[in-house]
Amino acid sequence: MTEIQNSKQYDLENRTFEFAKRIREFVKKLRMTLGNIEDSKQLVKASGSVGANYIEANEALSKKDFLMRVKISRKEAKESRYWLKLVDTQDEPEKENERNKLVSEATELMNIFGAILRKSE
Repeated sequence: MTEIQNSKQYDLENRTFEFAKRIREFVKKLRMTLGNIEDSKQLVKASGSVGANYIEANEALSKKDFLMRVKISRKEAKESRYWLKLVDTQDEPEKENERNKLVSEATELMNIFGAILRKSE
């Protein structure tokens, strides 16, 4: 693996880690209604799985394993976006703004993993 590829690998590992951390900070600010509690649990799980599966992809034992882990990362990013859209921000502009940024990041991660898949298959 070249130095540039290796650098991008760890940049994406860090980016997915930061995404999961930002999700957790966002969730702490939400009003804990029954819906938000349940949706937040799913959101936290999905956001953490994005990076965890990408790390596993980088340690894959085969190309097939790598592709499967990247597909799971893409799926978890998409799922994170879904749960983000469901949480109730009580129409508070600051929370809405943060949610929109996180939805954008989830979408970008989906696109990045999609590009990795297209280049690897």
